[in-house]
Amino acid sequence: MKLEQYHLAQVNTAILRAPLDTPEMADFVAQISRVNVIADADSGFVWRLRSEGADDATSIRAFEDERILITLTVWKSLEALLDYVYRSDHASIMRDRRRWFEKSHQPNIALWWIPAGHTPTVAEAKERLELLQLYGSTVQAFSFSKPFPCPDLVMSY
Repeated sequence: MKLEQYHLAQVNTAILRAPLDTPEMADFVAQISRVNVIADADSGFVWRLRSEGADDATSIRAFEDERILITLTVWKSLEALLDYVYRSDHASIMRDRRRWFEKSHQPNIALWWIPAGHTPTVAEAKERLELLQLYGSTVQAFSFSKPFPCPDLVMSY
């Protein structure tokens, strides 16, 4: 079995329509733990950002706008991430996201390849979102719609 040299980091942000502790957000909040358990058990999952002492990252405020949630995860491959996002119970959150989150006018998801074993930081994730906004999809930061192949695949003969 070949050891993986690269993993896929992904950041996504969402602008809350209301504070997490309000009735408007109750259905979303109720799903967080279940969806995280599904991710954690996925064979393609590597790591996810958590607040200190918590099982999720909902208390992390990485942006000036306090309404913005951040999710930062690492996956073994683009395919593994796509399966989780669109083919697991996470898909129900995707379908209902307009109930809980405002539409963003900037990229809210960025993907990039990292050396296996590297843990991305919030600062790194914010930089990747900015790169995607400034330059569109590049090898440094790309979208689901314009992905770049894993460097392992590009460099293999």
